[in-house]
Amino acid sequence: MNKTVLITGATSGFGEAMAYVFAAAGDRLILTGRNENKLAAISADLISKHNVAVHTLCFDIQNKEAVFAAVQSLPAGFTSIDVLINNAGLALGRDSFQDASIEDWETMIDTNVKGLLYISKAVLPLLINNKKGHIINIGSTAGVEVYKDGNVYCASKHAVAAISKSMRIDLLPHHIKVTAIHPGAAETNFSSIRFKGDAAKAAAVYEGYKALEAVDVANIAYYATTLPDHVCINEFVVTCTSQANSFYLQK
Repeated sequence: MNKTVLITGATSGFGEAMAYVFAAAGDRLILTGRNENKLAAISADLISKHNVAVHTLCFDIQNKEAVFAAVQSLPAGFTSIDVLINNAGLALGRDSFQDASIEDWETMIDTNVKGLLYISKAVLPLLINNKKGHIINIGSTAGVEVYKDGNVYCASKHAVAAISKSMRIDLLPHHIKVTAIHPGAAETNFSSIRFKGDAAKAAAVYEGYKALEAVDVANIAYYATTLPDHVCINEFVVTCTSQANSFYLQK
């Protein structure tokens, strides 16, 4: 049976790839992001290619009031949510702790941690009402281990890992699955955002090896949702073949 899937951060990277993977399976989509034009373009393309129902919500996930208002505005055909994918997130800067920007820290915490909490809190009553559901939180290998100059980005993704484990326990009575996916190096717009548009620095991150692609992570998320009701994968740690972990990369 087709599902209703809410994907945050759906205008690029993993989120956009997930929208196409789930649409290809015939699932109904709720796509969120900050760029209304991109949301409209992706929505129109998905409807044209896959003939699926798509509803878009344009808001900044850092804004608690906007998050709750957006979820409360969902039309009747989209309120029975089966899957919430907490994908919205970012890294800003790659600086030592003493040199890092406090503003960058705040943006990462507000997006990667508080934003995930806001949207989860807003959507959970709908999942609980269904007496089942699935939350997928996109973390990072930075949430499994800490690397030099990662400081607050690593901290925010460690928080995602801890929140996922806590959700899993607390939501047991409601039969809601929780899965954390922790990707390693993936060639998306991630590094471009981290290095604030410095194309040379961003490109250098992926030189000399084949990194993960957005669709690889999207396919893993989709796979997790196809398992029987009694099966829940609690955590994936996923790297490309050339990367063993945050410290070992064969170019």
